[in-house]
Amino acid sequence: MMTTSATNSTTATNSKATVNSAVPEAPLTEKATSAAHQAVDTLSSKAATAELNIRKGASTSAETLSEKQKLAQDKITEYSGKTRKLASENPLATAGIAFAAGMLVTALIRRK
Repeated sequence: MMTTSATNSTTATNSKATVNSAVPEAPLTEKATSAAHQAVDTLSSKAATAELNIRKGASTSAETLSEKQKLAQDKITEYSGKTRKLASENPLATAGIAFAAGMLVTALIRRK
């Protein structure tokens, strides 16, 4: 029995020595690991830059949209005031235009 235990112990020791000696002698694995780390670092950096650019663009777009919305609201207010003034100064023309627009819309709806 002692011989078997000693043989198993020697085999296990030799097996561990083979595994341990294989780790430092793996330059391909080290190069692949290094390349993977560099790729992840590069990708992370580019992703951070892209995120910043998207956030800046979204912020700029929101500001531009807000400005355009305010401008459109001002124009609507201006033109609705002009339309009310024109309608009150020319009620007969306003009624004629409304009648013609109604006839046009009715004709378009009946075609479909």
